[in-house]
Amino acid sequence: MRRALLLALILAVVVAGLAGPSYAEVERLPADTDVDYQLGGATAMPPHVGIIVRDRNAKPAAGRYNICYVNGFQTQPDEKRFWRARWWLVLKQDGKAVVDEAWGEWLLDLRTARKRLAIAKIVGRWTRGCAADGFTAVEYDNLDSYTRSDGLLRRKHALAFARLLVRRAHSAGLAVGQKNLAEYDGTQLGFDFAVSESCAQWDECDAYVAAYGDQVLLVEYRKADFEEACEQYGDRLPIVLRDRDLSPDGVHAWC
Repeated sequence: MRRALLLALILAVVVAGLAGPSYAEVERLPADTDVDYQLGGATAMPPHVGIIVRDRNAKPAAGRYNICYVNGFQTQPDEKRFWRARWWLVLKQDGKAVVDEAWGEWLLDLRTARKRLAIAKIVGRWTRGCAADGFTAVEYDNLDSYTRSDGLLRRKHALAFARLLVRRAHSAGLAVGQKNLAEYDGTQLGFDFAVSESCAQWDECDAYVAAYGDQVLLVEYRKADFEEACEQYGDRLPIVLRDRDLSPDGVHAWC
Protein backbone atom coordinates (compact mmCIF):
# COMPACT_ATOMS: atom_id res chain seq x y z
CA MET A 1 0.00 0.00 0.00
CA ARG A 2 2.75 2.42 0.99
CA ARG A 3 4.69 1.53 -2.16
CA ALA A 4 1.64 2.25 -4.30
CA LEU A 5 1.11 5.61 -2.62
CA LEU A 6 4.78 6.49 -3.08
CA LEU A 7 4.64 5.62 -6.78
CA ALA A 8 1.48 7.69 -7.19
CA LEU A 9 3.16 10.67 -5.51
CA ILE A 10 6.24 10.37 -7.73
CA LEU A 11 4.05 10.17 -10.82
CA ALA A 12 2.13 13.28 -9.77
CA VAL A 13 5.36 15.22 -9.30
CA VAL A 14 6.66 14.13 -12.71
CA VAL A 15 3.42 15.08 -14.45
CA ALA A 16 3.41 18.47 -12.73
CA GLY A 17 6.95 19.07 -13.92
CA LEU A 18 6.05 18.19 -17.49
CA ALA A 19 3.11 20.58 -17.41
CA GLY A 20 5.45 23.57 -17.43
CA PRO A 21 5.38 26.77 -15.38
CA SER A 22 2.17 27.50 -13.53
CA TYR A 23 0.28 30.79 -13.39
CA ALA A 24 2.16 31.74 -10.22
CA GLU A 25 5.54 31.30 -11.92
CA VAL A 26 5.07 33.72 -14.83
CA GLU A 27 6.18 37.31 -14.39
CA ARG A 28 3.45 39.90 -13.89
CA LEU A 29 3.43 43.32 -15.51
CA PRO A 30 5.75 45.63 -13.57
CA ALA A 31 4.30 48.54 -11.61
CA ASP A 32 5.14 52.24 -11.90
CA THR A 33 6.36 52.17 -15.48
CA ASP A 34 5.13 53.15 -18.94
CA VAL A 35 4.43 51.08 -22.05
CA ASP A 36 5.18 51.47 -25.75
CA TYR A 37 3.48 49.63 -28.61
CA GLN A 38 5.97 48.96 -31.40
CA LEU A 39 4.31 46.66 -33.93
CA GLY A 40 5.30 48.95 -36.81
CA GLY A 41 8.99 48.75 -36.00
CA ALA A 42 11.36 48.82 -33.05
CA THR A 43 12.80 52.02 -31.65
CA ALA A 44 14.75 52.95 -28.51
CA MET A 45 12.76 54.20 -25.54
CA PRO A 46 13.60 56.40 -22.53
CA PRO A 47 14.15 54.68 -19.16
CA HIS A 48 10.62 55.38 -17.87
CA VAL A 49 9.23 52.98 -20.51
CA GLY A 50 9.64 49.59 -18.89
CA ILE A 51 7.15 47.60 -20.99
CA ILE A 52 7.53 47.18 -24.75
CA VAL A 53 5.32 45.24 -27.16
CA ARG A 54 6.94 44.04 -30.38
CA ASP A 55 6.09 41.63 -33.18
CA ARG A 56 7.22 38.04 -32.76
CA ASN A 57 9.72 38.52 -35.60
CA ALA A 58 11.42 41.43 -33.79
CA LYS A 59 13.99 41.18 -31.03
CA PRO A 60 13.10 42.13 -27.45
CA ALA A 61 14.58 45.27 -25.88
CA ALA A 62 17.33 44.73 -23.34
CA GLY A 63 16.37 45.34 -19.72
CA ARG A 64 12.61 45.73 -20.33
CA TYR A 65 9.47 43.68 -19.80
CA ASN A 66 8.98 42.50 -23.38
CA ILE A 67 5.66 41.32 -24.77
CA CYS A 68 5.63 39.28 -27.97
CA TYR A 69 2.78 40.08 -30.37
CA VAL A 70 1.28 37.02 -32.06
CA ASN A 71 -1.76 37.10 -34.34
CA GLY A 72 -3.32 33.98 -32.90
CA PHE A 73 -6.78 33.95 -34.45
CA GLN A 74 -6.17 35.49 -37.89
CA THR A 75 -3.36 35.49 -40.45
CA GLN A 76 -0.83 38.24 -40.95
CA PRO A 77 -1.19 39.96 -44.36
CA ASP A 78 2.35 38.96 -45.38
CA GLU A 79 1.91 35.28 -44.45
CA LYS A 80 -0.59 34.22 -47.11
CA ARG A 81 1.84 31.78 -48.74
CA PHE A 82 2.35 30.06 -45.38
CA TRP A 83 -1.39 29.64 -44.86
CA ARG A 84 -2.12 28.63 -48.47
CA ALA A 85 0.07 25.62 -47.73
CA ARG A 86 -2.27 24.94 -44.79
CA TRP A 87 -5.45 25.95 -46.58
CA TRP A 88 -7.63 23.55 -44.60
CA LEU A 89 -7.02 25.67 -41.50
CA VAL A 90 -8.32 28.90 -43.08
CA LEU A 91 -12.01 29.72 -42.58
CA LYS A 92 -13.83 29.70 -45.92
CA GLN A 93 -17.23 30.60 -47.27
CA ASP A 94 -18.16 29.36 -50.74
CA GLY A 95 -14.57 28.27 -51.20
CA LYS A 96 -13.10 31.70 -50.48
CA ALA A 97 -11.24 32.81 -47.37
CA VAL A 98 -13.28 34.86 -44.90
CA VAL A 99 -11.44 38.17 -44.59
CA ASP A 100 -11.18 40.79 -41.86
CA GLU A 101 -11.58 43.66 -44.31
CA ALA A 102 -10.11 46.26 -41.96
CA TRP A 103 -6.69 44.58 -42.03
CA GLY A 104 -6.79 42.21 -44.99
CA GLU A 105 -6.36 39.20 -42.70
CA TRP A 106 -7.85 35.76 -43.21
CA LEU A 107 -9.74 34.25 -40.28
CA LEU A 108 -8.55 30.88 -39.02
CA ASP A 109 -11.04 28.02 -38.86
CA LEU A 110 -11.62 27.16 -35.20
CA ARG A 111 -14.81 25.13 -35.61
CA THR A 112 -13.46 21.66 -34.83
CA ALA A 113 -11.20 20.32 -32.10
CA ARG A 114 -8.89 18.87 -34.76
CA LYS A 115 -8.39 22.21 -36.46
CA ARG A 116 -7.99 24.08 -33.18
CA LEU A 117 -5.29 21.67 -32.10
CA ALA A 118 -3.47 21.92 -35.44
CA ILE A 119 -3.49 25.73 -35.34
CA ALA A 120 -2.49 25.73 -31.67
CA LYS A 121 0.56 23.63 -32.53
CA ILE A 122 1.63 26.28 -35.07
CA VAL A 123 0.99 29.21 -32.74
CA GLY A 124 2.60 27.27 -29.90
CA ARG A 125 5.77 26.94 -31.96
CA TRP A 126 5.81 30.71 -32.48
CA THR A 127 5.22 31.16 -28.75
CA ARG A 128 8.19 28.98 -27.86
CA GLY A 129 10.20 31.11 -30.28
CA CYS A 130 9.17 34.22 -28.35
CA ALA A 131 10.39 32.62 -25.13
CA ALA A 132 13.67 31.51 -26.73
CA ASP A 133 14.27 35.05 -27.99
CA GLY A 134 13.92 36.44 -24.47
CA PHE A 135 10.38 37.82 -24.35
CA THR A 136 8.65 37.85 -20.97
CA ALA A 137 5.06 37.57 -22.16
CA VAL A 138 2.88 37.09 -25.22
CA GLU A 139 -0.33 38.68 -26.44
CA TYR A 140 -2.61 36.78 -28.82
CA ASP A 141 -4.51 39.15 -31.09
CA ASN A 142 -8.08 38.84 -32.38
CA LEU A 143 -9.84 36.78 -29.72
CA ASP A 144 -12.99 38.35 -31.20
CA SER A 145 -12.44 37.06 -34.75
CA TYR A 146 -15.71 35.13 -34.55
CA THR A 147 -17.60 38.46 -34.63
CA ARG A 148 -16.26 38.98 -38.17
CA SER A 149 -16.96 35.45 -39.42
CA ASP A 150 -20.43 35.92 -40.94
CA GLY A 151 -21.75 33.59 -38.27
CA LEU A 152 -19.46 30.70 -39.19
CA LEU A 153 -17.54 30.86 -35.90
CA ARG A 154 -19.02 31.07 -32.43
CA ARG A 155 -17.66 32.42 -29.18
CA LYS A 156 -17.34 28.89 -27.80
CA HIS A 157 -14.89 28.08 -30.61
CA ALA A 158 -12.77 31.13 -29.79
CA LEU A 159 -12.68 30.38 -26.07
CA ALA A 160 -11.82 26.71 -26.59
CA PHE A 161 -8.94 27.75 -28.82
CA ALA A 162 -7.83 30.48 -26.42
CA ARG A 163 -7.58 27.91 -23.64
CA LEU A 164 -5.12 25.91 -25.77
CA LEU A 165 -3.01 29.01 -26.40
CA VAL A 166 -2.93 30.01 -22.73
CA ARG A 167 -1.63 26.56 -21.81
CA ARG A 168 1.10 26.80 -24.43
CA ALA A 169 2.16 30.25 -23.26
CA HIS A 170 2.41 29.15 -19.65
CA SER A 171 4.25 25.99 -20.66
CA ALA A 172 6.80 28.24 -22.38
CA GLY A 173 7.17 30.28 -19.18
CA LEU A 174 5.40 33.35 -20.59
CA ALA A 175 2.64 35.46 -19.10
CA VAL A 176 -0.22 35.72 -21.58
CA GLY A 177 -2.37 38.71 -22.46
CA GLN A 178 -5.97 38.93 -23.62
CA LYS A 179 -6.53 41.09 -26.70
CA ASN A 180 -10.07 42.19 -27.63
CA LEU A 181 -13.48 40.95 -26.41
CA ALA A 182 -13.58 43.31 -23.43
CA GLU A 183 -16.91 41.92 -22.25
CA TYR A 184 -15.31 38.55 -21.51
CA ASP A 185 -13.26 38.00 -18.35
CA GLY A 186 -10.25 36.16 -19.73
CA THR A 187 -8.94 35.32 -16.28
CA GLN A 188 -11.41 32.42 -16.41
CA LEU A 189 -9.18 30.88 -19.08
CA GLY A 190 -5.94 31.79 -17.33
CA PHE A 191 -5.03 35.03 -19.10
CA ASP A 192 -2.68 37.05 -16.89
CA PHE A 193 -3.18 40.57 -18.23
CA ALA A 194 -4.98 42.50 -20.97
CA VAL A 195 -3.81 44.71 -23.83
CA SER A 196 -6.48 47.16 -24.93
CA GLU A 197 -6.48 49.33 -28.02
CA SER A 198 -8.86 52.32 -28.00
CA CYS A 199 -10.79 51.26 -24.91
CA ALA A 200 -11.46 54.91 -24.03
CA GLN A 201 -12.94 55.46 -27.48
CA TRP A 202 -15.26 52.45 -27.17
CA ASP A 203 -15.94 52.77 -23.43
CA GLU A 204 -14.37 49.40 -22.63
CA CYS A 205 -11.64 50.29 -20.13
CA ASP A 206 -13.77 49.59 -17.07
CA ALA A 207 -14.46 46.04 -18.25
CA TYR A 208 -10.77 45.22 -18.55
CA VAL A 209 -9.95 46.81 -15.19
CA ALA A 210 -12.79 44.91 -13.50
CA ALA A 211 -11.25 41.65 -14.69
CA TYR A 212 -7.53 42.37 -14.42
CA GLY A 213 -7.09 45.23 -11.94
CA ASP A 214 -3.75 46.93 -12.55
CA GLN A 215 -2.67 44.26 -15.07
CA VAL A 216 -3.96 46.22 -18.07
CA LEU A 217 -2.09 48.10 -20.81
CA LEU A 218 -3.89 50.87 -22.68
CA VAL A 219 -3.04 52.01 -26.21
CA GLU A 220 -4.95 55.00 -27.60
CA TYR A 221 -4.78 56.54 -31.07
CA ARG A 222 -6.78 59.77 -30.67
CA LYS A 223 -5.58 62.55 -28.43
CA ALA A 224 -8.99 63.16 -26.84
CA ASP A 225 -9.33 59.47 -25.94
CA PHE A 226 -5.78 59.41 -24.61
CA GLU A 227 -6.47 62.40 -22.37
CA GLU A 228 -9.67 60.78 -21.10
CA ALA A 229 -7.83 57.54 -20.34
CA CYS A 230 -5.10 59.44 -18.52
CA GLU A 231 -7.65 61.30 -16.42
CA GLN A 232 -9.37 58.09 -15.36
CA TYR A 233 -6.50 55.62 -15.15
CA GLY A 234 -3.22 57.47 -15.52
CA ASP A 235 -2.33 57.06 -11.85
CA ARG A 236 -2.53 53.25 -11.96
CA LEU A 237 -2.20 51.93 -15.52
CA PRO A 238 0.44 52.25 -18.26
CA ILE A 239 -1.09 54.29 -21.11
CA VAL A 240 0.47 55.31 -24.41
CA LEU A 241 -0.69 57.50 -27.30
CA ARG A 242 0.44 56.12 -30.68
CA ASP A 243 -0.10 56.86 -34.33
CA ARG A 244 -2.29 54.40 -36.26
CA ASP A 245 0.65 53.08 -38.28
CA LEU A 246 2.67 52.46 -35.11
CA SER A 247 5.70 53.78 -36.99
CA PRO A 248 9.02 53.97 -35.11
CA ASP A 249 9.30 57.74 -35.62
CA GLY A 250 5.58 58.38 -35.09
CA VAL A 251 3.67 59.62 -32.05
CA HIS A 252 4.81 58.37 -28.63
CA ALA A 253 3.23 60.11 -25.61
CA TRP A 254 2.49 59.11 -22.02
CA CYS A 255 0.35 60.47 -19.19
